Amino acid sequence: MKKFSVACALLGCLFALSACGGSLPEKSENGELYIRDESLNTSYVTNDNNRVFYEIFVGSFSDSNGDGIGDLRGIINRFDYLNDGDPNSGLSLGVEGIWLTPIFSSPTYHKYDVTDYYKVDSQFGTEQDLKDLIALCHERNVKLIIDLPINHTSTKNQMFINFSQAQRRGDVNDVYYDYYSYYTAGDPVPSGRKFSQLSGTDVQYECNFDGAMPELNYDNQAVRDTMLDVAKYYLDLGIDGFRFDAAKYIYYGDNKKSADFWKWYVGALKEIKSDVYTVAEVWDSDSITQTYAPYTNCFNFTTSQPSGQIANTAKSGNVNVYTSYVENYVNKVQAVNPDGMILPFISNHDMDRAAGFLSLSSGQMYVAANLLLLSCGSPYIYYGEEIGLKGSRGGATTDADRRLAMRWGDEDTVKNPVGATYPEMNQINGTVADQKGESGSLYTHYKKLIMIRNANPEIARGEYKALKFSGTNLGGFTSTYHSNTVAVLHNTTTEEITVDLSAVTDIEFTVIRAAIGLNTAKLEGTMLTLGAQTSVVLK
Repeated sequence: MKKFSVACALLGCLFALSACGGSLPEKSENGELYIRDESLNTSYVTNDNNRVFYEIFVGSFSDSNGDGIGDLRGIINRFDYLNDGDPNSGLSLGVEGIWLTPIFSSPTYHKYDVTDYYKVDSQFGTEQDLKDLIALCHERNVKLIIDLPINHTSTKNQMFINFSQAQRRGDVNDVYYDYYSYYTAGDPVPSGRKFSQLSGTDVQYECNFDGAMPELNYDNQAVRDTMLDVAKYYLDLGIDGFRFDAAKYIYYGDNKKSADFWKWYVGALKEIKSDVYTVAEVWDSDSITQTYAPYTNCFNFTTSQPSGQIANTAKSGNVNVYTSYVENYVNKVQAVNPDGMILPFISNHDMDRAAGFLSLSSGQMYVAANLLLLSCGSPYIYYGEEIGLKGSRGGATTDADRRLAMRWGDEDTVKNPVGATYPEMNQINGTVADQKGESGSLYTHYKKLIMIRNANPEIARGEYKALKFSGTNLGGFTSTYHSNTVAVLHNTTTEEITVDLSAVTDIEFTVIRAAIGLNTAKLEGTMLTLGAQTSVVLK
């Protein structure tokens, strides 16, 4: 695995932090440089949602009991890796939020087909394990959200069993008779939707994802109330919020009606917990997600995947295109939702791994991480992304190859999920153990990026203004928060670039707070020289 020199903090922070209210960088116990900034202790930094989240596909992360399946106790055991409770220690990744894929009882490895919403799947542990994880998260100021797939259930869910029995009896008075979406023989067949025959009846139930995943009928208020009770149960346990799976399919093909559902649902959740964190999976264009934006934040799919904004920009692309996009997106969502923000990501459990379309050896993975984390909003890291874990679906008919076991490099017994076929020999980027002690590793790069972000709260929380450079791919933005302004600039190219900042802003920047990437930065008056594949924070 090729190692790079990561120029973080040594360049400018030795004097910058003391000039901006913090103390000098110090050494952690293992000799790594970290940033200490007392401003991190202020409540406006720690009590909002502009956090770096980490997605954990639970069954593939860490195994605590030797059965080869990741579980909740495994996450607890690895929590010091995620967040050790001290933002200044330099010993953990430092993520501030965790998203767990579904943990409910389910017959499949992925758990998106729930049989019992009130039971933690036995493969993942117990409710007490979940309570212990919640307590640990809150102790360390980490928000915990869980994946809530309520568009559909398993056919083995008791609600569907009751629905099936009521349909076979023709008992229209049974409360479960219309719990699921269906049509009967002779009715017009809804266009574009998928249905399966319910044996022993003339009923076809809706199942757009799979025949084993029947879709609930949200025209039925009893169904709405039932699924609201599920969310309330977990909020009462201490969960901070939810990721809503398949949010646009509540009413298939009708985004307006689906969005109206989420207006009701999220509104009801806010009556239970005013600061509930919600994010919807609306895998579509920004023009469609804008329909949902007044009611909940949505993942920003435009930033993700091989052709997404982050990947395109990381490959020597024009940063000005990216920052203009972010500014426009943020302005649009905040115009309709005071809590609106961008939730960017590079890849997730439904996509090929980023290390397959962004080269680690060429530095693209480093640049992509800079673009993701040195930006506003609430960015998401997919577990293993920080070590260059690989995995792609290829010609397989399962997504298991996108959800492979975390590579710890120690005695963890977690294994690849059922159906995975990705060749082990393709995992060329090393393990956590390989990278943890390397100053230039991708893991260390991610860790330092989060530290820089935390030491400069303006980046995530301020008013974002794209800087309009012309004739160069170098670009960036300013961000003003609590009367403090920083600028973040990125050089994604393989050549050093010098620009005159006075050509794009009247703000005078005098201090390099941090530089991170494969080279260095220099600020002389208004002239900034930024090395290839390097980013800088100015104040």
